[in-house]
Amino acid sequence: MAARIFQPAKNAMSSGEGNTKNWMLEFEPSEAKRVDPLMGWVSSGDTRSQVRLRFASRDEAIAYAERHDLPYLIEEPKPRAKNIRPMGYGGNYAHSRRQAWTH
Repeated sequence: MAARIFQPAKNAMSSGEGNTKNWMLEFEPSEAKRVDPLMGWVSSGDTRSQVRLRFASRDEAIAYAERHDLPYLIEEPKPRAKNIRPMGYGGNYAHSRRQAWTH
């Protein structure tokens, strides 16, 4: 069973970058999910698909995979430019603001 080592993307619901600095190791599914005929729930007998390990660096994740003889695939993070607007929301509270407060 192979493992995937990656840096998670930022949450689409917030502008913060929390939990994007760590590296994650998760296992690829070993069997397909199936639908329960009685309840209609989707389930699987693969318990490793629920495990996500967090590491402070990429090297720590690689060392863990090699120590436990896990084949792994590394997904390099895509660089993302900062989205800082010159007079965005934070500009409302700037000390250099020269306009009157209007709402």
